[in-house]
Amino acid sequence: MRGMRFFTFGLSIAVAGGVWAAAQQESSSAASDTRVLQIQREFVKPGKQGAMHDKTESAFVSAMTRSKWPTHYTGFCSMSGKARCIYLTWYDSFAAWEADSKAVSKTATLSAELEHAGVADGELLDGMDQVVYTYDKDLSYHSRPPNGEIRYLEASIYHVKPGHTADWHELIKMVKDGHDKAGTGTHWGMYDISYGAEDGTYLILTADKSMADIDTSITDSRKWVAAMGGPAGLKKFDELVAAAVDRGDSELFAVNPKQSYPADEWVKTDPEFWKPKAEAPAAKVAVDARKAKQ
Repeated sequence: MRGMRFFTFGLSIAVAGGVWAAAQQESSSAASDTRVLQIQREFVKPGKQGAMHDKTESAFVSAMTRSKWPTHYTGFCSMSGKARCIYLTWYDSFAAWEADSKAVSKTATLSAELEHAGVADGELLDGMDQVVYTYDKDLSYHSRPPNGEIRYLEASIYHVKPGHTADWHELIKMVKDGHDKAGTGTHWGMYDISYGAEDGTYLILTADKSMADIDTSITDSRKWVAAMGGPAGLKKFDELVAAAVDRGDSELFAVNPKQSYPADEWVKTDPEFWKPKAEAPAAKVAVDARKAKQ
């Protein structure tokens, strides 16, 4: 199970292909180091996934595009677990999030369009919720800003037992040291729960350019085990896992460009992926084909 491999093979969910870490570059300012990550989850009713959900979500994207709104978000749909889509939005700080929310509420046209889109989208959902995390620089490893080349997202959530935060930090340090010793290309971004989930919850995000990156992570994890002295050398590591963590889960998501509102620089990396040209209606294609034969 991939969630267990995080511990058994030393954070193998993190791969050389790039990591979904903070939305902004490293900064020494306290505000930018906060880096708030808001995640909205939508649980889609059976039979309502795919084109139906793309259509209702595209209304949000169109409204934001028409308003040229400066805050962007990325939509991902599940490839494992219960059918759902998640939407990730980053802010430099909680104050920046508040300012964005106030600006939306004061923009009457955008607010009305988003409300209308929400009603239509709600008809397809079983439920929805939101969680808020903050980026943990100390527990991340060679993290990188997100970019337009990302196609898949691995999300692992772990809960640390009350009173065992020090064990968790020691555990992550051990994993980092092992990767340094093994010389792997591993990266990851870690986030600490702020609101919407149980205290002690940590989120690890890994973004992949392709699913081949997951294969690479497995190879890196084997290098890590060897660097740690093999199974016999992992006694202390196993003890820390048992002491610190009471549960964990990992899921795989795919970027859905039709449900995303990407920044212009992301679109430029691959316009055909992020903003594909609309296909010609079937009737028009048939007419054009007949004309070509005349």
